[in-house]
Amino acid sequence: MNNLDTVHVIKGKRYLFSVEVSHDKDDYQKYEDLRQEIWKDPTDQMAGVRNMLCENYFDRGSSLFTGVFLEDEKGEFPKDRDHLVGFSYGFVGIRDKELGFRSAANFLFYSQYLGVKKDFQDLGLGLLIKEFQKKVVHEVFGVDTITCTYDPLVGVNAYRNIHRFGMEVVEYREAYYQDFGGDLNRVDVPSDRLFVSWDLTKDVRRPSYDLDHLVKSDLLVIRSEISEIQGRSGPVRLEIISDTHPDWDQEYALVEIPFDFYRMIKQTDVPDEEVRKIPLDWRLETREVFQKLLERKYKVIDFRIYQDKKRKRDFYVLKN
Repeated sequence: MNNLDTVHVIKGKRYLFSVEVSHDKDDYQKYEDLRQEIWKDPTDQMAGVRNMLCENYFDRGSSLFTGVFLEDEKGEFPKDRDHLVGFSYGFVGIRDKELGFRSAANFLFYSQYLGVKKDFQDLGLGLLIKEFQKKVVHEVFGVDTITCTYDPLVGVNAYRNIHRFGMEVVEYREAYYQDFGGDLNRVDVPSDRLFVSWDLTKDVRRPSYDLDHLVKSDLLVIRSEISEIQGRSGPVRLEIISDTHPDWDQEYALVEIPFDFYRMIKQTDVPDEEVRKIPLDWRLETREVFQKLLERKYKVIDFRIYQDKKRKRDFYVLKN
């Protein structure tokens, strides 16, 4: 093994995390195939395989493709579509367009895609992919910053980016991908994103606080209640926004989001307009709250999962 490959054992199975270095264009099709399997948006594609090869850092470009391959019955790791269970893709960019490529300190790495096959999504592969990507970007590329965007209402990504890796929220972007559809999005729910930055040279540090105390002190900028609705698969219980306080002025602020926004998106995809607009309400209300808090210099210091007597809840923790 070298710094382009590593193996993790998870629940008795071995997984190879590997950087794509192939000079055969056909080896790149598997990444687009898996991406389509995960996102299921036929109107959105990566570049053609010849361009994907050319843009690879290990060919003529500045992009990085990493794959996660499941061990076969022989104890080997075939790097084919059948054994590919996760991947990431990104590329080197610049911070200051005026400075351009004149200084290496101006370089950053933009992480565009990270996906895991459905049957392998509860193994922590997403975290391991990001850690592997960090290692390659820092040690091989010599770049100190990774940036990316993610849906602020998706808790699994918020936990990984904010809590686990300590990424800094730079800005809130409205409808960043415009009419983004597919299996994980709906065109009638704007694809807002948080743009975040990850300093690879720093350890995670955040102010000390007591989440239980903050919750019990009612420092909630957004409050929700559980309601049973007639969802796509039948009766389901979902969070409904009950109150918001976008003009918040306390030292700490808790912004709640749905515990499983992907589930909410799918279950509310029904003709009933009152049900259908539930995720849109969450999008628009949280948009206003985030924009106003960030304008007033609140910082996102953490993202936490909180267990109360009735349910698990997801909270962003902000401090002014």
